[in-house]
Amino acid sequence: MPTLLIKHAHLVTMDDHQQEIPEGGLFIRDGFIEQVGPTSELPTTADEILDLRGHIVLPGLINIHHHYYQTLTRAVPAAQDANLFNWLKTLYPIWARMTPDDIFISTQMALSELALSGCTTASDHLYLFPNGSRLDDEIAAAKETGVRIQASRGSMSLGESKGGLPPDSVVDSEEHILKDSQRLIEAYHDPKPGSFVQIVLAPCSPFSVTGELMRESAKLAREYGVHLHTHLAETEDEEAFCLQKFGHRPVGYMQAVDWVGEDVWFAHAVYVNEAEVKTFAEHGCGVAHCPTSNMRLASGIAPIREYLALGVKVGLGVDGSASNDSSHMLGEVRQAMLLARLKEGITGFSLTPSPIPKSGEGLGVRALMTARDALRLATRGGAAVLGRSDIGSLEVGKCADFFAINLNCLDYAGALHDPLAATIFCQPVKVDFTVVGGKFVVKDGQLVTIEIGKLIEKHNKAAKQLLGNL
Repeated sequence: MPTLLIKHAHLVTMDDHQQEIPEGGLFIRDGFIEQVGPTSELPTTADEILDLRGHIVLPGLINIHHHYYQTLTRAVPAAQDANLFNWLKTLYPIWARMTPDDIFISTQMALSELALSGCTTASDHLYLFPNGSRLDDEIAAAKETGVRIQASRGSMSLGESKGGLPPDSVVDSEEHILKDSQRLIEAYHDPKPGSFVQIVLAPCSPFSVTGELMRESAKLAREYGVHLHTHLAETEDEEAFCLQKFGHRPVGYMQAVDWVGEDVWFAHAVYVNEAEVKTFAEHGCGVAHCPTSNMRLASGIAPIREYLALGVKVGLGVDGSASNDSSHMLGEVRQAMLLARLKEGITGFSLTPSPIPKSGEGLGVRALMTARDALRLATRGGAAVLGRSDIGSLEVGKCADFFAINLNCLDYAGALHDPLAATIFCQPVKVDFTVVGGKFVVKDGQLVTIEIGKLIEKHNKAAKQLLGNL
């Protein structure tokens, strides 16, 4: 059983005690953490020893909403300044030309970018399968990268001819969707601690599938014990669509099709009222907060303060790389913190409230979302949403998933009095090390599982072919 010793780092555990150990380290055996603590209290020998003096080590970030394939359609001119519905209508015909190779290449590109930004677990939502593409293509590509994935078998069955948003060319029959969903669960889903692949059932959105598919997907998922995911309440257009077509607001519609529970999480959830926030809390639903995408598409700002105040599980997602145009997970943590401050202003909040400053010690207001709060969303929060107790913090018995950044660099000069805050407040950088299950994915700032130069060349060629004369 191989062992790995990390020593002399500024270690951030994100455990229940919120420990930060200035001269800390980890002792890892067979992919799991066996010891956590000051370097002086750890074993002195291991199969591999890494001295991370001058580095900060943090739990691996967890991305709970993405569309890997969209790395092939970043910054498409006609979609640069569109809202969600127009953005989708512009891109659907382009995505309809994708091939299995496109799915494979884009998956590796997205996961490489994520790994270089500190992400160790990533949930993807693949909801269209043109020209023979399958979720299997994504799973095979991910295996080579070494990053854990929650592979969502997405679907679209409600085409334009039936009153839906997507063109008929990218929808599938509900019989095939359910049959393939069952096949994928039986072939790939691994519920054990340390799993590298878990399957999620994820009909795309209220405006692209029928209520019957939503109900049958929920029934199938619960039969096999897998999670459910969909887009919800992302825009005001969606709210109007649901009221007109189903006679419910989006959250009410989810209740009508049996889509509330601890096994369900929703992407975006921007347009919800107080009663609907309470519904999420009462039923244990989770939310994927995607701040950059919501800003990019001018969708709005999710009510994160209200979610957290009532105990709704909240994690972070970079969302599709054509509505974010980046897959930088550490950057998303920073964006979440800043956007929360913009929305809440001086009324602010904190998951770990700070005392109100005394007169003359500042603005005299409660703390806004802190760097530590934002990091918690991307670690413990994401793990809770995905229903995984084996990741999200650096604790004995949990997966050895972490990343490290050298603090002695230009980007953090003048901020070393608070290393954790520096990594969030300062402009995000590429990480120096990313370890997943005790194995290096990034080492000395370079991917070790993928030859990035060749991947970039293949990816740019595929994107050019897909976009044609745009």
